[in-house]
Amino acid sequence: MTAFNWDKFDKQVDLEALAEDVKEVEENGGGDFDSVPDGQYEVEVEKLELKESSKGDPMLTIWFKIIEGDYENQRIFYNKVMQPQNDKAFGLQVHQNNEMLRALWDCEKDDVKFTGFKDYADLVLDIHEDIDGQFEYLLEKGTNNGGFDTFEILEVFEVE
Repeated sequence: MTAFNWDKFDKQVDLEALAEDVKEVEENGGGDFDSVPDGQYEVEVEKLELKESSKGDPMLTIWFKIIEGDYENQRIFYNKVMQPQNDKAFGLQVHQNNEMLRALWDCEKDDVKFTGFKDYADLVLDIHEDIDGQFEYLLEKGTNNGGFDTFEILEVFEVE
């Protein structure tokens, strides 16, 4: 039997972040991440990044952490895939991500635009640095006719 090379997976793991995640689950319970029903929630942005989806497409990922109410400490996940190979959908996908980023960040419309994936990834990181710990949001989570989650930032609150 040939030994499998696990090193490639180890390089993908942030062990410190993993230890924090495991500790949080141990202290607060794992919860059912899909159990947050449609509604309005006060949230903070816990994670904001451009990453690769399980199918290999670029995807904007936002982890909203609910900060009060019945679902406090649970997460709402915004995962919006962008498919550059899909001429009909790519423009809409980028537009929806741009709108979400603009809603999170106090900026001019032209401050959030897609000029390439590397620049977009850098922009997403810059936005996260600017908003981290500075803002909380009233987020409305819904479901469209196709059964997909919808998200809208209704209000922005400065953290004091």
